[in-house]
Amino acid sequence: MITLKQAEGREAEIEAQRYLEKKGYRLLDSNYRTPLGEVDLVMEKGTTVVFVEVRKRRSSGYGTAADSVTKKKQDRVGRAAMMYVKSKFLVGRNLRFDVVTIQGTELAHIENAFVPTRYTI
Repeated sequence: MITLKQAEGREAEIEAQRYLEKKGYRLLDSNYRTPLGEVDLVMEKGTTVVFVEVRKRRSSGYGTAADSVTKKKQDRVGRAAMMYVKSKFLVGRNLRFDVVTIQGTELAHIENAFVPTRYTI
């Protein structure tokens, strides 16, 4: 059984996916999980593979949705992304890490939002 928080998170990911697809991105994978971390959306734009972290906050009482993508989270996404790259034989492709935030009713797409520091191919 999924929790309300998980259901809301999945809805946010679907909303982000639709938004990105309207901007010309193509979905490669979603909710890619590894023992080292998870990637919400794996998209492709041209020759670039884009790993997308989706964050939703109802209000900014505890900071913005973008603020919640901590260094630790960035590293976990980076490690999972590298496992994805290896498993799908994408070594040598251009890679990028984006964040899509949903704060209340506002959606924002932050391209090249971070570069994980603890990953290697």
